[in-house]
Amino acid sequence: MEDEEELAWETQGLLPLESQLHEAAHQNHLGRMQELMERGVNISARNHVGRVALHWAAGAGHEQAVRWLLDHGAAVDDGDAFGMTALLLSAWFGHLRIIQILVNSGAKVHCENKDGLTLLHCAAQKGHVPILAFAMEDLEGVALDRADKLGRTAFHRAAEHGQLDALDFLVGSGCDHSVKDKEGNTALHLAASRGHVAVLQRLVDIGLDLEEQNEEGLTALHAAAEGGHPAGVRLLLGAGSSANALTQKKLSCLHYAAIHGSEDIVQAVIQAGGCPNVADHQGTSPMHLAVKHNFPALVRLLIEARSDLDATDGRLQTPLHLAAEHNGQDVAEMLLVAGVDLSLRDKQGKTALEVAARSNHISLVDMIIKADRFYRWQKDHLSCRDPRDPSGKGLTFKQDHRQETQQLRSVLWRLASSHLQPHDWKRLASAWEFTEPHVRAIEQQWTGTRSYQEHGHRMLLIWLHGVAAAGENPGKALFEGLVAIGKRDLAENIRKKANGEPRASRRCTAM
Repeated sequence: MEDEEELAWETQGLLPLESQLHEAAHQNHLGRMQELMERGVNISARNHVGRVALHWAAGAGHEQAVRWLLDHGAAVDDGDAFGMTALLLSAWFGHLRIIQILVNSGAKVHCENKDGLTLLHCAAQKGHVPILAFAMEDLEGVALDRADKLGRTAFHRAAEHGQLDALDFLVGSGCDHSVKDKEGNTALHLAASRGHVAVLQRLVDIGLDLEEQNEEGLTALHAAAEGGHPAGVRLLLGAGSSANALTQKKLSCLHYAAIHGSEDIVQAVIQAGGCPNVADHQGTSPMHLAVKHNFPALVRLLIEARSDLDATDGRLQTPLHLAAEHNGQDVAEMLLVAGVDLSLRDKQGKTALEVAARSNHISLVDMIIKADRFYRWQKDHLSCRDPRDPSGKGLTFKQDHRQETQQLRSVLWRLASSHLQPHDWKRLASAWEFTEPHVRAIEQQWTGTRSYQEHGHRMLLIWLHGVAAAGENPGKALFEGLVAIGKRDLAENIRKKANGEPRASRRCTAM
């Protein structure tokens, strides 16, 4: 309706004098209106959306202009292109005195606009209680529970738009609390979807069914979560709404919170006993949704709530598959630190590593390889953190930008770009137990005669991450690797350059 008002004020379709009449009516300039009448202006002239001068005077609440127009032959029940009459506009904008003038002039009190909104609907939606009282007490035959084209009554409209006083008046007048609109929504659904907490509380107090479902199977709690309203979610949970209720598509409150990235809602629902592992009819869990839409804080909450990190959706994709597909590095990092199963394959038979490589997400490829090597090393060192422990403090698989490793990283860059031959990096990778999928994934990005330099450099940085995790001496480990592929002279030269590197701490940390 607000958009319609903005559109209606334009004066397209009017002659100059007619346009001036509309403006004078809107401003309550009676003298100017009289002058225009004497010049023969058409008092019933409509603009491009069917508005006449009486509409503007009534909507603005100008008693004098309204009376003048009615006295000079303005039709009291003219409707605009939206079906809004002067009476409905007066109700919408809260002008009781104008309504009384129009009714006394014979206006039809049971009119409705093209959306089926009546006098009660307009007044309830905008919270004009005096007009509601006038309609119920002084007008005959006003139907309290009359529905608009959406099947919504004035009670629905008051709830949807947060009009608590209007809601209370309608309740006191005996309206039907439980009536549903054409989509099966109760007033509770509508108030929840807009986050009107005071109205929600009142509806809870008067006993509306918290578990009532609409046509899609949504409860009011679902509607509040879908709308992203944490306060409404907490209120409904506190009132006893089921945290694990499912829609027809098996969507829980957590699914909607994950779609919209609402950390507060996720936290509230989990604290109320919401299950973070419920999947919808396509096998999509809240974790899948949080990863897909790249909400890192939400992913962290779900990890802490023990969500199933390896759950698969209808395409057999795990959350990590989705992170790899959508290049979600932050959420991928959280999943990798928490410890996921990197061997799982989607419906196309691809692992998350292969998905990242196919999508050309280089940083993610390197992160997943680092994680895979770390998991393998950790499996052989039981004294370190369990790979499924979600804490992982200090663990990271992102690129290393630390000052203390800068010199060694420079050595590795010179090694890859100036000293290793095209196939040397693969021989080193084999000596350091990189798997064939690791090598293929690294090699899949960049092609050309000198691409081996980039591939080799990435492999060396991934290797360095593993050396740090194992607490080994990187200079010694590099020397031994070069010797293993027959590069002793190069190894001696590199050892001299790397000799100043401090020995990595022998504890379970990673770079």
